[in-house]
Amino acid sequence: MPRVARVKAYDAVYHIMSKSISEVDLFRDDNDKRAYFDIVKKYQGKYEFKIYAYCLMTNHVHLIVDSNGYDISKIMHGINLRYVQYFNKKYKRHGHLFHDRFRSIAVKDDRYLITLSAYVHNNPLAIKEYRENLEAYEFSSLGVYLGLTHDKYGVLDESFIMGLFGKNVKRAREKYFEFVNICNEKKMKKIIEFEDQPGEYRSERIILRREYSAEDIIKFMEETIGLDRKMLHMKYNRKATEYRALAVFLMRCLCGYKYKEICEVIGGVTLSRVSKLCNIGYELIMTRDEYKDLINKFLDRKII
Repeated sequence: MPRVARVKAYDAVYHIMSKSISEVDLFRDDNDKRAYFDIVKKYQGKYEFKIYAYCLMTNHVHLIVDSNGYDISKIMHGINLRYVQYFNKKYKRHGHLFHDRFRSIAVKDDRYLITLSAYVHNNPLAIKEYRENLEAYEFSSLGVYLGLTHDKYGVLDESFIMGLFGKNVKRAREKYFEFVNICNEKKMKKIIEFEDQPGEYRSERIILRREYSAEDIIKFMEETIGLDRKMLHMKYNRKATEYRALAVFLMRCLCGYKYKEICEVIGGVTLSRVSKLCNIGYELIMTRDEYKDLINKFLDRKII
């Protein structure tokens, strides 16, 4: 039977659930969970998507993901594939780890979103030692929502959902904790009323457009970092490689180009080389001071 096409929208928020095959735990220890977050953080750097809530359990993962204009399938395929590579190498195994494709449901409205977040945060109820203190479970975002811990993995944007509970941070946290407990009592249909209180939370979403062209990227690099476009076609030149890598990464991240499309722009380069250049570009932006604000500078110039 052919697979059913996944319903996707570029401005959607998704509930993602990935589960391991029945005979294998997805995470054998806490270090595996930390490795998963490291992979998520790396792909956030590449694709600029947002995580609104998470919970990692022994054999499955729950994420609430704002794709922020990018293809959710590409995001999750990259994350899961990289984790399988990590897992199989660490445990000297081969073959599948995830059960079929990841499951995804597009969130239809804010009321469903906050109920969903409470459902995700109630998952540790399955662990006996956390039934009375869900917020203490390290691999759930609930503790961050309640201000009891910080986002130690650097992947979470809790402000959007918390902003739906009011702008006053203290009161929003109290209301959210009450709501999670209501869901704990299986009254999942009860949604609290929103209050417009003065404070610091903001719940507006801004979607990152992925409609830019390769020419937009090249012109921006010419104006910003002094790129000579001839360098995009040069080989065996350190600075040219650096600029090619940055251009490839920006085309991938901001234009949503496939590797094949980037090959056509650059010319004379293989798919595997483009993939490697993309990773080099990512590392340059993450580690080099002169490039760390490159994406924000590009977006600022494109704001009308």
